[in-house]
Amino acid sequence: MPGSRWLIPHIDLEAARRLSADLAIASPAAKVLVHRGYSDPAAARRFLRPSLDDLFDPYLMLGMQPAVDRLRRAIRDGEKILIYGDYDVDGTTSVVLLTEAVQIAGGAASYHVPHRLKEGYGMRPEVVETAAAQGVTLMISVDTGIRAAQVVTRGNELGIDTIVTDHHLPDSALPPAVAVLNPNQHDCCYPEKNLCGAAVAFKLAHALLATLGWTEAKLRRVMESFLKMVAIATVADVVPLTGENRVIVKHGLDGLGEVKNPGLRAILDVAGFTNGAVPTSRQVAFQIAPRLNAAGRMDTAKTVIDLFLSTDPAHARELAQQLHDRNAERRQVEAQIREICEQIPVAESTAALVYYGEEWHRGVLGIVASRLVERFHRPVFVLGRNAEDGLAQGSGRSIPAFHLLNALESMSGLFVKFGGHMHAAGVTLDSARVDEFRERFNAYAAQCLCPEDFLPCWDVDAVLELREIDDRSVEGIFALAPFGHGHELPCFAALNLEVAAVPALMKEKHLRVPLRQNGRTLLFKAWNFAERAAEFAPGARVDAIFQLEEDAYSASRGYPGWAATLRDVRPAATLTEPPP
Repeated sequence: MPGSRWLIPHIDLEAARRLSADLAIASPAAKVLVHRGYSDPAAARRFLRPSLDDLFDPYLMLGMQPAVDRLRRAIRDGEKILIYGDYDVDGTTSVVLLTEAVQIAGGAASYHVPHRLKEGYGMRPEVVETAAAQGVTLMISVDTGIRAAQVVTRGNELGIDTIVTDHHLPDSALPPAVAVLNPNQHDCCYPEKNLCGAAVAFKLAHALLATLGWTEAKLRRVMESFLKMVAIATVADVVPLTGENRVIVKHGLDGLGEVKNPGLRAILDVAGFTNGAVPTSRQVAFQIAPRLNAAGRMDTAKTVIDLFLSTDPAHARELAQQLHDRNAERRQVEAQIREICEQIPVAESTAALVYYGEEWHRGVLGIVASRLVERFHRPVFVLGRNAEDGLAQGSGRSIPAFHLLNALESMSGLFVKFGGHMHAAGVTLDSARVDEFRERFNAYAAQCLCPEDFLPCWDVDAVLELREIDDRSVEGIFALAPFGHGHELPCFAALNLEVAAVPALMKEKHLRVPLRQNGRTLLFKAWNFAERAAEFAPGARVDAIFQLEEDAYSASRGYPGWAATLRDVRPAATLTEPPP
């Protein structure tokens, strides 16, 4: 990719050699572990084989004891409990987890998830007022509520206690709840700060069920079953797959090989994972999560909760097919909006982008923003008009060097409502002020960012020789999974390669490029590289950045189940190998 940056590390090769010997893993995986901070054999071993015993005690989370005490009292006294969630995968799975936990503990809970288009993000006072009229006396927020002080206060006035469980960044003042569970709140000593909302809800469920007097083995079995849902939410919410999140996702995904929940079984089936096939974290992100998110994006997320709470396999299959169809609709709508945005010229001097369309479906704007960040490598907001109140609403996504929430707080007077974190945020503002927002957002970004920040960046884990790549070394790389945000699929560089032959063209867009080094030739898949074919003249010398990926298609045809995928190339003279 022209203009990209390559970050080539200086690996401690002796440490990698020791790690390779101690753990009996091939050199490429050892180099990755050293680069990512796991040069100590014991730490590397824990990383490679995360144990459920590595999960932290729920009571390390500030507020857990009063939360459990209040919830147990509500269950004991038969109080009406309302679980207030969000419309994305994280929010809906959180609702399911706590609904089932309360039921297992002998209680019952109703739930509310907002309609994205009719209610928008966050908790609303009128929902609490309706709940009070229905006799609710305890409300538990999941994946929301940390900035809902007004709503919690209204609940207190109406006789509703609230337990807030959330993971988003709090305001300076917390809502006046009975208990607030959020590892990011001030004075909370919980070691893992990057939990998703479902993981926080899981901690409350774990603490609650631990009071039932079960054997340790029974409690462990139930919590392992819950981890399947938490793993999907963790991947879908794009939190770092390190630390405790790695334990959750590793064990949760492994559990998807044996699924009893009819709804979870049905969504796996429509996504193509039949007969016990276990999805990778990447497949969860691109094949399962979009189907679950499609409900809340295009209509109501209630379908997802009904799916997972269903005990009827036939009904679950029907709901899963609805989600599959909704996702197809979502993809079409998203593509239409993205095409319009991509046709608008972007000046090189522009530091941040704001797009606005009055007729755009607001349920897909966050996805479109993500795609535009990938295309232009700038912070992006995509807004649509709410026909009911005329306000502009939408979502933003960012590049690594830019903090979205800080930007919004610098111009907070522009918005009716806003919130989010460093790389994702949402805003509501008067439509007449969109142009002002565009100007101020761009000006703020221009002050914070430098030209290098706008260049795509390849963070290379290690320089490899082609001779190091074989079935054993690739197996070692795959053992580092699950991969995702914060623990990406390893990225390698190979230097001074010779183009061994004319690349083969695939489907008019892609290439298969044979590259040779010291007598070893490896065939690289190069997706969407057809327009760069001139860079691969036979005999040319290039440096390459590549990844080693699973290849189910090749495996099904009797070939090795992996492929080397080319990500970027440069003439060999532009880069020299760093010293060991």
